[in-house]
Amino acid sequence: MVDLATQYQKMQAEMDDAISKVVRSGEYINGKAVWDFSSNLAAYTGAEYVIPCANGTDALQIALMALGLQPGDEVIIPNFTYIAAAEAIALLRLTPVPVDVDPETFNIDVKKMTGSLSLKTKAIIPVHLFGQCSDMAPILKIAKENALHVVEDNAQSIGSIYTFPSGNRQQAGTIGDAGALSFFPTKNLGCYGDGGALLTNNENLAQKMRMIASHGQSKKYLHELIGCNSRLDTLQAAILNVKLPYLDTYIHSRQKVAQAYNEALEARPDLYEIPKCIAASTHVYHQYTLKVKQDKRDALQKYLKERKVSSMIYYPNPLHRQPAFRGVIRIGSDLSETEKLCKSALSLPIHPELNEEQIYYITGLLLNYE
Repeated sequence: MVDLATQYQKMQAEMDDAISKVVRSGEYINGKAVWDFSSNLAAYTGAEYVIPCANGTDALQIALMALGLQPGDEVIIPNFTYIAAAEAIALLRLTPVPVDVDPETFNIDVKKMTGSLSLKTKAIIPVHLFGQCSDMAPILKIAKENALHVVEDNAQSIGSIYTFPSGNRQQAGTIGDAGALSFFPTKNLGCYGDGGALLTNNENLAQKMRMIASHGQSKKYLHELIGCNSRLDTLQAAILNVKLPYLDTYIHSRQKVAQAYNEALEARPDLYEIPKCIAASTHVYHQYTLKVKQDKRDALQKYLKERKVSSMIYYPNPLHRQPAFRGVIRIGSDLSETEKLCKSALSLPIHPELNEEQIYYITGLLLNYE
């Protein structure tokens, strides 16, 4: 699905030098590279404040902790997504409220969100799934009308840009109260282990999140809040500093691969529904996810595997059917679209190192499948 070894080879000299500098410095925790990365990421995203942390799931939890939500408060999330957002909510004894998704974009269905609110609803976590923004203008309108916080799960869509009806453009993760990022190795901007960050334009919230990520400290040995220990290692920050200047190039390469897939697979509307983009958002294609018709998804995946082509099913089980959430969630809407997607969605290889010969081979297999 990705080719991280080839990616490393293309920047080996830069990467080895950055890693070597950290090792020679001995600054493995909160070293200079961490603060450099914070500044560089702020410049790239336009966020006023960047708080590095250990991973994307921690970022979601820290954001919710900083917003002061209380046990029993409800948080709206999409039902078709990875478990991280619901897990962070449940760990804080909040109630996840899964809402169905738009079957064309895979992101939360804003029309179903309003009917899912209750007097206990205190926040919304829109997940910018697979590389494009959720439709943020109506989400922010709902949040404002109901005094709700908005925490963007931007683990998959760094670099995606949302355009508001006014023409104002903002990077994913900088639109709500806070944005949570993951730098897991397979992400569009990935390190060589775990890593994450929080984005916000709110100074007070930034201060609280920074404290929470460091044991609730305002200064060393003065703990004003209950916090956690969530740090981005200096080595990982150094790696991200090397990769960040290439991110737009990576995105452009992914978009070219997606365009090639789209142009080829439009010839088989009987079997494939290619991914749709909302007009208001650019798509950075963390994943290229088809809907496979005629109940042929699983057979197609087996066919591709036999011919040495990777594919992944994101996600095989709806959030509301995960055993861990029995008795924990409140179902917010009819969830039938999620059920359908869990049986039809299939993600193809998409990464900057994918070449024309490989794309031709993959699309040839898909076009000839019966």
